[in-house]
Amino acid sequence: MPQSPHNRSAEIHNLAEHTHDASAAHDKADHLTPNELNKQADEHSRKTHERDEALAAEVTKRNKAQPVKPSPSGN
Repeated sequence: MPQSPHNRSAEIHNLAEHTHDASAAHDKADHLTPNELNKQADEHSRKTHERDEALAAEVTKRNKAQPVKPSPSGN
């Protein structure tokens, strides 16, 4: 089943957080330097931000396209 845009965004946020944590806890046995891990984390954060903006635009567009339904009480 495909992921909802919200779930995908949350997953990318978690990935960015994990990458930042890995950078902070860097061990010399890792093949990426702390600077490389930080760059990777920044890239994940940037992509997450772009995805969040696209999702917000999509939701706004969808909400504007839906007609307002009258209330059942007729008010």
